[in-house]
Amino acid sequence: MLEIRDLDLYYGDAQALDGVSLSVDEGTIVAIVGSNGAGKSSLIRTIAGIETPRAGSIRYRGADITGAPSHAVVNLGIGQVAEGRQVFPTLSVRENLEVGALVPRARARAKATLEEVFALFPRLREREHQAAGTLSGGEQQMLAIGRCLMGQPELIMFDEPSLGLAPTVVQEVFRTILALNRRGLTIVLVEQNVAVSLRIASRAYVLENGRVAMEGTGAELLADDRVRQAYLGL
Repeated sequence: MLEIRDLDLYYGDAQALDGVSLSVDEGTIVAIVGSNGAGKSSLIRTIAGIETPRAGSIRYRGADITGAPSHAVVNLGIGQVAEGRQVFPTLSVRENLEVGALVPRARARAKATLEEVFALFPRLREREHQAAGTLSGGEQQMLAIGRCLMGQPELIMFDEPSLGLAPTVVQEVFRTILALNRRGLTIVLVEQNVAVSLRIASRAYVLENGRVAMEGTGAELLADDRVRQAYLGL
């Protein structure tokens, strides 16, 4: 579904991604793990069309989308739940969700999708007319996921979805990710909680200094001594 080959990204003279290659099969959860500064968010931003790579290719369903603008990437069916949630704080919950359906692929089903999002997150329906900035962190994360779903994605990239959330809310976020995957959505998961990520991922990649250092099934990496020592403290 998604194929990345030899991707290089620079911020000025600083190289953030160095020859990154990975693939994402349809219907799977693929985890991308690594320490801070490893290049995880840079990779997500490059796939999303926010950053332009210097070399390499990104193909989605066989089409070359390397360097495509972010609005075009979203309209192809690649959604993103950004790090830090990034809701529009002065807009209501409903208005935030409606913004997500502005892409052409989503407009025809906007009303039906809104009902589906409210069914998935009943608390958002309860707070439909409340300013998004007054929501709790967990509610804002629900809103960020809901807004992404409004765009009718087929693949969703989650960038640190548990960051700054209480443990009980983190469990709810991961349950939601699993539920979306069971519905047929493909998931790319960048997450600081390495243990949980690897447990739910069918495939995983470890990034170190902008390079893919290791790859395998989630279970293989979870059992690997290097991963356990470096990221799990075991």
